[in-house]
Amino acid sequence: MTNIYLCANMKLIDDYRKLLAVTKDTELKELKTVYRNLMKDCHPDKFPNDEIAKAEAEAKSKKIIEAYHFLVSIAPETIEATKEQYSQTITTSNIDDFQFKSQKLSVSFSDGTNYEYFDVPHAIYVKLINAPAQARFARRHIFSNYVYRSISKLVSA
Repeated sequence: MTNIYLCANMKLIDDYRKLLAVTKDTELKELKTVYRNLMKDCHPDKFPNDEIAKAEAEAKSKKIIEAYHFLVSIAPETIEATKEQYSQTITTSNIDDFQFKSQKLSVSFSDGTNYEYFDVPHAIYVKLINAPAQARFARRHIFSNYVYRSISKLVSA
C-alpha cells in the first residue's frame, strides 16, 4: 500500500505535465504559452449554443487551470525567485504545525507561510515526529530534499 502512495504525488505531477503536453524542463514562458493556447481551444464561450460541449469545455478548462497553476508553483524559475524568502523561513521560523497524507507533508511556519513537500516517505515522516528537534531534522532531511511549493497564497485566497 505504501508504494501506491509513494507514486501518487509524482503521478499527479506527471498527469499535469501530460495534460499540458510539457516536460519538467519546460520554462515558465513556454508553459504560459501552452496554457493560453489550450484555454483558447477549450474555452466554454466557444460553445454558446451547445450546452453539452460547453459543459465539457468547462470541465476541461478547470483541469487545465489547475494543472497550470500547480506546475507554475513547482517550476524551477518559481523556486529560484522565492529562494531567499524560503531560506529565511526554513532557517528562522519555527514549525507551527504539520500534516502528512499520501506522501505529501504540509508544513505551517510561525511566520505565516505554508509549504507542501511531495513524495516524502512515511519513514521520514515517522522520524520527523520522533525527532527531538523537529525543525532541525526537517532542515536536514526534508526542506531541501523534496519537491515543494508554497501554499500560502492558496490558503489565503
